Amino acid sequence: MEAFSDQLNNFAKILCGRSLAEQQQLQISISVQEHIAKGNRAPCLAVMLVGDNPASAVYVTAKQKACAKVGITSRVLYFSETSSQSEITDELLKLNDDQTVDGILIQLPLPNGLNANALLEILDPKKDVDGLTYYNLGRLVAKNQNFVPCTPLGCVDLITSVMPDISGKKAIVLGRSILVGRPMAILLEQAGATVTVVHSQSKDVAEISKQADIVVAAIGKPGFVTESYIKPGAVVIDVGITRVDGVLVGDVHESVKSVAGWLTPVPGGVGPMTITKLLSNTLKAFMLSNVS
Repeated sequence: MEAFSDQLNNFAKILCGRSLAEQQQLQISISVQEHIAKGNRAPCLAVMLVGDNPASAVYVTAKQKACAKVGITSRVLYFSETSSQSEITDELLKLNDDQTVDGILIQLPLPNGLNANALLEILDPKKDVDGLTYYNLGRLVAKNQNFVPCTPLGCVDLITSVMPDISGKKAIVLGRSILVGRPMAILLEQAGATVTVVHSQSKDVAEISKQADIVVAAIGKPGFVTESYIKPGAVVIDVGITRVDGVLVGDVHESVKSVAGWLTPVPGGVGPMTITKLLSNTLKAFMLSNVS
């Protein structure tokens, strides 16, 4: 890809997550096949899907297809909307103890009345391929990473594919969720960037954002980030995805294309990298527990 500096004052280049994901998934597939050729079983990912949320069902299907593509076995455990906390907990404990399962993913959000945090506290950190247990989040903060949340991990790869050295760069993260915003800020800071996190109580967001070389939008507000938020030539990562009038749109407005240096599309930007990092985390979990 062209260097970051070459994008200044040009119409934004599309930062395609699909092409980068394809490259990384090929390497994952090669590694999986090498382990199988040595007599090992295939890595295995178990997904717990509770309720009938259409978006969650689509995401789980996409994860199943990606697993099959690289040779990872996937299991989906389906629970009805009326399943109790104890029922789900019992099945999670079984997966924790199942030596043929390397990674466990609890598909979020859960239906009302269920406590996701309580389940994450029970989830074996060695199988936490979504990187959301307190243990793994704590290791991330301590700069002793084990499993890192998939979306922020994928976003870093997207950024460094066009800006290899982000040390000393200014970055802004819009949103402070445990799933994306907080770990994203930590990863950028650990890579040497000066990071600002803004949220619903922040003031002068546009002025702060316009100073940033890297903008990561993860707030779930369609079209919130306009060209007035963007420094010319900035790398803009659009994590948001919302269905509006039947069309998937991100947090970043179309107008940003006239200012940014690089911009991820929605869909096709962050999503493929999130799934790819789930695959790589599952392979990592398999190797840590099965390969000497």
